[in-house]
Amino acid sequence: KKQFNNVYASIRCNSMMDKHISTHHITTMEEQKDARKMEDQKDAIGTAICLVKEKIRIAHTKCHTRTQEPRLVAVSKTKPSEIIRLAYAHGQRHFGENYVQELVEKANLLSDLDIRWHFIGHLQRNKCNLLTSVLNLWAVETVDSDKLASQLNSSWKRREYGRRLKVFVQVNTSAEDSKGGCSPSAVPELVRHIVSTCDGLEFCGLMTIGREGHDGCPNPDFECLVQCKRLISDQGIMKADDVELSMGMSADYEDAIAACSTSVRVGSAIFGSR
Repeated sequence: KKQFNNVYASIRCNSMMDKHISTHHITTMEEQKDARKMEDQKDAIGTAICLVKEKIRIAHTKCHTRTQEPRLVAVSKTKPSEIIRLAYAHGQRHFGENYVQELVEKANLLSDLDIRWHFIGHLQRNKCNLLTSVLNLWAVETVDSDKLASQLNSSWKRREYGRRLKVFVQVNTSAEDSKGGCSPSAVPELVRHIVSTCDGLEFCGLMTIGREGHDGCPNPDFECLVQCKRLISDQGIMKADDVELSMGMSADYEDAIAACSTSVRVGSAIFGSR
């Protein structure tokens, strides 16, 4: 009986070891598969970023202007933080997010990186305190009213970060109800309000989304934003050279650059469709 028990124990032990080795082998294979997938994604994102930057460079060269090459803001909404890390590893620093809560969560997860966050979604006044909790929030591109500007200014100043928050005025150039932004005619007064009363904010420029499906140049939305920039200059609020234009997305950023965009917001051309 004792001999039988010893044999049984030996068989059971070997069986457990085989099971452990098999499980470890499967886990290792899964980890290797995940690692290969991550490397493939990194290569794909790196290639996409290089391609977009090259197209930006070519489009900017064709403009024959002496202005700085347009900024690339990688729109990372709904993308996990791991994907943003991959883009960061390829030198991308400016990232755009549409939802306050998502931006706050990602900023916490990626606090070890020197990311310059852009908020590019609709912003409610009651979300300003939460949004300004993001230490490296670089710009808010969707200011569309004096009340929102004032609330954002108050929330930012309470943080005492020691710097002004860059803001863009969003303009509804296509007059679509589904789009945010102030009307083109309201731009000068809103900019004047920011410049004269919001000392915690730094007005940087104008932003538009524009109508989907427009093909070719000239794009009326881009032309409208350029006209708004001239209004600001003509009314003596700011010099035209000091007003940036954030316009152009994955489908039309080259056309936007041809229309003098200084910042483009590109998502699917880098990360793929959602």
